[in-house]
Amino acid sequence: MKIKRWLKIFGPGLIVMLADTDAGCLITAAQSGAQYGYSMILPQIILIPILYMAQEMTVRLGIVTKKGHGELIREHFGKKWAYLSAVTLFISVIGALITEFIGIAGVGELFGISKWITVPFAIILLSLIGLNGSYKKVEHIGIAVGLFELVFIIGLFFVHPSSSQIINGFIKFPINDPNYIYLIAANVGAVIMPWMIFYQQGAVIDKQLKPNMIKEEKYDTAIGTIITQAIMIGYIILFAAIVANKNNIIKLNSVADLASGLGNFSGINTAKIIIGLSIIGGAFVAAIVVALAGTWGITEVLNVPHSLNYKISRKNLYFYLIYVSVFLISGIMVLFMQNMIDITIFIEVLNALMTPIVLGFLLMLENKALPNKYKMHRFYKWLVIICCLIVMMFGIYMIGPTLNLW
Repeated sequence: MKIKRWLKIFGPGLIVMLADTDAGCLITAAQSGAQYGYSMILPQIILIPILYMAQEMTVRLGIVTKKGHGELIREHFGKKWAYLSAVTLFISVIGALITEFIGIAGVGELFGISKWITVPFAIILLSLIGLNGSYKKVEHIGIAVGLFELVFIIGLFFVHPSSSQIINGFIKFPINDPNYIYLIAANVGAVIMPWMIFYQQGAVIDKQLKPNMIKEEKYDTAIGTIITQAIMIGYIILFAAIVANKNNIIKLNSVADLASGLGNFSGINTAKIIIGLSIIGGAFVAAIVVALAGTWGITEVLNVPHSLNYKISRKNLYFYLIYVSVFLISGIMVLFMQNMIDITIFIEVLNALMTPIVLGFLLMLENKALPNKYKMHRFYKWLVIICCLIVMMFGIYMIGPTLNLW
C-alpha cells in the first residue's frame, strides 16, 4: 500500500529536475568541463542543497494554498508585481526553449537532418503531448523521455576519468579568471531557473496532492535534485576527461563538436548515439516542463483558467494558445540563429541575473502565504534565507561582467 501511495505522489519533483538538466545545461556543463576541467565539480555540489531548498518551498506553497506561483504573487503583492514576475518568467521560458530547440536541431544535424525538419517536427510533437488534457499522461511521457539523459554514463567508460585529477580539481579554482566566474554564473543559471518554481508549484496542484503528502513530495524533490546534479557533474567529468586525455582544449561550437570529442575514444558513431540520446532526452522533457511552467505562470497572473486536466475548449483556450505559442516563438527564432553554443551559455547567465527576483518572491511568499504550521522554522529557516541571499547577491554581481561594467 505504501509503494502505491509513493507512486501516486512521486513525479513533479523528478520531472522538474530531469528538465533542469536540459540541452542548455548539458552544453554548459560540457563547456565548463572542457575549459576548466574538474574545478567546476565543487560549485555543482554546493548548488545541491540550494536547489532543493528552493523547490521544497514551492511544494509547500502549492500543496497548502492550492494556488500557483503567479496567482500568489498577484494576491499578496498586487498586479504590477505579478506582471513583473510574468515578464521574468516569459523571458526565462523563451530563453530555455531556445536552448532546447538548439539541442534538438544540433542532434538532427549530427545525423544529417536539417533543423528546418527537426525543429518544426519537434514543435508539432511537443504541442500534441500537451494538448491531450491530462497532467498524469504528460508527466509519464516526460519522465520516460527524460531518463534518456542517463545514456551519457556509457561515455565515461570510454574516457576513464582520473580519480587523482578529480580530487585535485576540488582545491584548484582560477577565481581570478573572469571567464571562469562567467561560467560559474552560467552554471548557477543552468541549475536554478525561474520556470522550475512555477512548474512544480503548478504540478502539485494539478496532481491534486494533499498536505499529508508533503513529506513524500519532499523526498521526490530530493531524489530529483541529486539525480539532476549527478548528471551535470557527470557531463563535466566526461568532457574534462576528454580534454585531459587529449591534452588540449576542444572547441564546442555545436552538438557535433561534443560528439566529435567523445568520438576520439568511443568511435564517432557510438559517440553520436550517446550524445544524441542524452541531449534529446534532456531537451524534450525540459521543453514540456518549461512550456507548461510558462503557461501556468502567465495564465495565473492573467487570472484565466489554468489546468492541464481539461481538454481544449473555449473556456481554457488561452491556456493552450500560450502553450503552443511559446514553442512557435522560440522554435522560429532558432531557425534563424547562428553561434548557438555562445547563445546557450548567455541564456544560462541571463537566468542567473533573474534569480534575485525569483528567489526574492519565493522567500516572501513562503513567509506571507503559508499558515505558521507549514512555514520554515529555526535553523532551517535561516539556512535557507542565507543560501538564497548568497545566490541572489551572486546574480546581482553578475550584472557587471555581463554588461561589461566591471
